[in-house]
Amino acid sequence: MSDGRLPVRRRWVGWTIGILLALLIIALGWVIVRGIGAVNDLQQVAKDSSRLKTAITAADITSAEPIAERIAHHAQSARELTSDPVWQAFGVIPWIGPNFRAVSEVAEVADDVAQKALTPMLDVAEDFDLAGLGFTGGAIDLEPFAAIEAPLGEASAALTAAQLQAQHIDEDATVGPLADAVREMRTTVTQAANVVGALHGAAVLLPTMLGGEGPRNYVLAMQNNAELRSSGGIIGSSALLHAENGKITLQKQASTPDFPALDTPLPVSDATVALFEDRPGRYMQNITSIPDFSEAGPTIAARWEGRFGGEVDGVIAVDTVVAANLMKATGDLSFGSFTATPDTIVSILLSEIYATIPDPRVQDKVFAQAASALFGAALSGGEPKALIGALSESADEHRIRIWSAHEDEQKVLAASTLGGTIPADSSDATYVGVLINDSTGGKMDYYTRASISTAIGTCEGEPTTQLRVTWKNDAPADAATALPAYVTANGWYGVPAGSVRTLIALYGPEGATASHIDRDGTEDGVQTAVLEGRAVVQHEVLLAPGESTTITIDFQGTGAGERLTQVLHTPMIDTPKTTREKLDCAS
Repeated sequence: MSDGRLPVRRRWVGWTIGILLALLIIALGWVIVRGIGAVNDLQQVAKDSSRLKTAITAADITSAEPIAERIAHHAQSARELTSDPVWQAFGVIPWIGPNFRAVSEVAEVADDVAQKALTPMLDVAEDFDLAGLGFTGGAIDLEPFAAIEAPLGEASAALTAAQLQAQHIDEDATVGPLADAVREMRTTVTQAANVVGALHGAAVLLPTMLGGEGPRNYVLAMQNNAELRSSGGIIGSSALLHAENGKITLQKQASTPDFPALDTPLPVSDATVALFEDRPGRYMQNITSIPDFSEAGPTIAARWEGRFGGEVDGVIAVDTVVAANLMKATGDLSFGSFTATPDTIVSILLSEIYATIPDPRVQDKVFAQAASALFGAALSGGEPKALIGALSESADEHRIRIWSAHEDEQKVLAASTLGGTIPADSSDATYVGVLINDSTGGKMDYYTRASISTAIGTCEGEPTTQLRVTWKNDAPADAATALPAYVTANGWYGVPAGSVRTLIALYGPEGATASHIDRDGTEDGVQTAVLEGRAVVQHEVLLAPGESTTITIDFQGTGAGERLTQVLHTPMIDTPKTTREKLDCAS
């Protein structure tokens, strides 16, 4: 006869389930409470980071120090709240686990930046005016750079490590608001790493590159984005800069007619010849078609030395948008019959000048006047910290490229964004790219637009990286008659006036091969090349006003299908929108 009690074994199972449920409820409460605290801490870090940026930009170190202390406190608190065993255990649960891991990793990145980067940066700022970078009386004081190189290097290393860690956070596996926060944090850390890295590079390179150990001469190549080349635009004008003891002076200016085509081309790489024949070796204006600036730079130097003699210590290439960025620091600019603002300088130099001044020789004179006026304003009237901000913005957009004839300096430059090289793929980043070169012969790229997307995954059992670019001729319908002949090229090179003919090259990850090539749903004739171990596929497209085309290439095999894939592209007037899409395998 039963006494109504459950058997011992069943009671034991019930107790076990009850205990587990109780522990789960306690654990949930634990992570919820700690999660709320961590989120609050991270929100405060975000707010204070914005305040800190404002204070440092204004060179207000007194205000920056307590803000940095608050950031460090909240970042450390967030890290402690999200690093205990219970929180880490929730991080391995399917579906919800990536969200816990992401919050923990964001807190860890914030704490590392606060402890390892902010502290040495503020220590430097107390002894050296980072906002002014040593500008005094039109020259840069080179002496303090030796003292700040080490702490800037420490801060740069910490930010680079944080940037790499942030890249490895898989925001696609998290909920929407958290994914947005991860992307915002990644952007902020990347910008900080680029700026501090550039400052550290300046501390290493400027003392010698600006003539601290003897005079230096540099060719400044100014690229015109209205006629695109791989690194930004055709070389429309150039100048020789002289640097000595931190002071920079403009020595000589030249334009395209000063460099007639060579009967015997300068040597260029096999990849360059495969894509552009020997034109970069013959024509000064085409040298920037060369994708790698470590090859383009010495080629520009050789052309200058061959024409004017002397010895060139390096080459600096900038595009027209750099002028707009610099004018935010220098103010309005007058040259020839024009007065430009930061908002109008690009349209004046790349469009209006051709309608106003039909003679190319007079155009060249006005371009030279504009360059001289901007150079003078930047060195004498620009606010140093604003100038540095403008140069940093331009460098982030890959609008400034530098090559040095001195091996030790070139090694540092080649490893930075300023070097204009294609970085090697690694576990931290895989690179694909789009190179755009005009073959219209006019200045129609003022009216072109681009968008770029990538997709990664597996197709037919093979790791796949899909790269897609849409290219549009956005010129007015009556461009053939409404625009100057110098802009449309007026059919001089076989392109109907108003149309745009463009070479569009897409390259994939190192070691991958192009398995599927598609243009607007059909196969098209292409050129192929190998660029530093990367397969390159180039289309030549012709578009009438209003027309667009979409090129899609699947790269498969070694190096493909990597989540951490980044896109490099030719700098244009309007930066192309770059997105990540869902992979749609070719049929």
